[in-house]
Amino acid sequence: MSERYTVARMTHDGEHFEILVKPQLAFSYRLGKTTSISELLVTDTIFTDAGKGLRVSEDKLQEVFGTTNPIKIASVILKKGTLQLTTEQRKQLVEDKRRQIISFISRQCVDPKTDLPHPPMRIEHAMKQIHFSIDPFRDVEEQTREIIKLLRPILPLKMEQVSVAVRIPPEYASKVYGTVKGLGVIKREQWQADGSWSATVEMPAGLYGPFLEKLGKITRGNLEAKRV
Repeated sequence: MSERYTVARMTHDGEHFEILVKPQLAFSYRLGKTTSISELLVTDTIFTDAGKGLRVSEDKLQEVFGTTNPIKIASVILKKGTLQLTTEQRKQLVEDKRRQIISFISRQCVDPKTDLPHPPMRIEHAMKQIHFSIDPFRDVEEQTREIIKLLRPILPLKMEQVSVAVRIPPEYASKVYGTVKGLGVIKREQWQADGSWSATVEMPAGLYGPFLEKLGKITRGNLEAKRV
């Protein structure tokens, strides 16, 4: 990787697809900023291995993407694949995620001795002691659950827990399972004869809103959920 270009890649059924992109423009695109695909591409060639200059055949592109248009294909790769970040870009993402996690803990947790929130600076200092490796691409909520467990021996934390009963239609059941496990603890679950899935999930009260939002997006609002 050079300062002039970096690689975005996607794997589909064992097949690799890579494009060469301009680092900052591609980074902005991944952050949701309006950027023209044609402007961020270094070349409109789709590679199997950009480092070796190996190109993907048009037949394979048509088979996988339903088109040979490099702009449309690049858009799919950038949205669904991974972007090789520069060192500075990764540092920026990690720092942004770290501040989000600290803010979340400060808002949602209290000191059990005083029932008052810990100041952000105190949380930040404690996080340095546990040496948790923050993943810039994982959800704040999922990482926060792990961090809180590691923080408790050195920073007393209390978070209100809630139980939520959910029922997911069969067409979405397998898709939401991983999300549910990432945000809460499944206390009871049952697969129905029609393929739907029902469960009782325990989670921090502060995750109830994000929990409903994430499941709502996956199921397009086709779910039943209530606190019990």
